[in-house]
Amino acid sequence: MLFLGAVAALTGCAIPVAAPPPEATRPVMSYDAPVAVLRQQMAREVPAEISPSPGDDGGWIAHTRAVLAASPYRISVPQLVVAVDRNPAVQQMRVIFADPAGPWQVIGGGKVSTGRAGRRGFFITPVGVFAHTTAILDYRAEGTYNSNHIRGLGEKGRRVWDFGWQSAVAGWRMGGVTGTIRLLMHATDPDVLAPRLGRPDSQGCVRISAAMNVFLDRHAVLDADYLGHKATSRAVAAVLPANADPFPYAGTYLVVFDSSASAP
Repeated sequence: MLFLGAVAALTGCAIPVAAPPPEATRPVMSYDAPVAVLRQQMAREVPAEISPSPGDDGGWIAHTRAVLAASPYRISVPQLVVAVDRNPAVQQMRVIFADPAGPWQVIGGGKVSTGRAGRRGFFITPVGVFAHTTAILDYRAEGTYNSNHIRGLGEKGRRVWDFGWQSAVAGWRMGGVTGTIRLLMHATDPDVLAPRLGRPDSQGCVRISAAMNVFLDRHAVLDADYLGHKATSRAVAAVLPANADPFPYAGTYLVVFDSSASAP
């Protein structure tokens, strides 16, 4: 602009400046390249998990959009979302790239275990949108065994995503009685409980595979807020992995829905 002003002063002529195009005619940015890279990374790093499928992806995206629309949260910038279907017949998750101005795309997914009904002390994983922020810091599994010789949070060093205290239906009681659980997403014992992923089995948390745990952790899938505070908080920086390779459009939201009308 300084250069154009100097030219106008010398020539005595006004320099025409093109007006910005109307919003509707501005080109929509394509995120296909980074999405394709992340999809390849998931296929390589989590080889036993579930690949995108055009026949299924539309349903996952539709359910996720519907739950977000009914929540106080909005997708205002391009970002990743972790979606979980607690339907006992499904018990899967998807990583979805959500673009507020363009199409949503499934990166890939895997098996999960959510809350199990019928066993005392076990709650049904709540549905809804759960924001992952630095207001509650995550931590890492110690890899210790409990009295049943099970590593409930998986091997030492696995990330535990903490979504705080949430209301959940007590799976062993009638009439929809609720209680409060600490909603976590974490890996599980690789020998005893990991082979049972794909069916309701947890006390209310979302269990994922060890490989998926490492993938979500390394690529900062839900770490938008953590990355924003990394430079100013040692506590936040300490949670993030040493081998981090963050996706440029990290996200914030865990979305849990139930595609079965008959499930509790």
